[in-house]
Amino acid sequence: MIIWINGAFGSGKSSVAEAISRELKPSFIYDPEQVGYFLWDCFPDELKRKGDFQHIKIWREFNCKILKHIYDNYSGTIIVPMTIYIKQYYDEVIGKLISDGVNVKHFILMVTKQTVIDRLVRRGDTSDGWAAQRYDVCSNAFETTISREKLVADEKTVDEVAADILDTLS
Repeated sequence: MIIWINGAFGSGKSSVAEAISRELKPSFIYDPEQVGYFLWDCFPDELKRKGDFQHIKIWREFNCKILKHIYDNYSGTIIVPMTIYIKQYYDEVIGKLISDGVNVKHFILMVTKQTVIDRLVRRGDTSDGWAAQRYDVCSNAFETTISREKLVADEKTVDEVAADILDTLS
């Protein structure tokens, strides 16, 4: 199974993924951003860092193929903490995995903009940086075009959110 943890940048996806991984054995956390960093390292300067690497079609294709390969060859649970808020990209990655027979459980962490900003600042980002600037578009997408199981995570600890996810799986 793949547990996909979605939500606005700074909503706590990685922390929740780590908490789930501690409780769920065997499990593996897969970070799709690493494929983006790899692509940027391989691209000529003219193609580097022109916006979000999710806009690069090959990023979506690679991640889908890599996740399918891991799913087909790994006996544990794959945990993916990754924001995908553009419906087309959701369809090309998560939708394709599902249509290929992959058991994907998709959760969206819902938090207020202030919670996101507070978390981003605590981790060293700025309150008006790249991640904070994308809160509104992410929040809108999760309310309109990408609707899966939503977990309100503002007033809960990371372990409580992880437990909520694990409870839905049993």
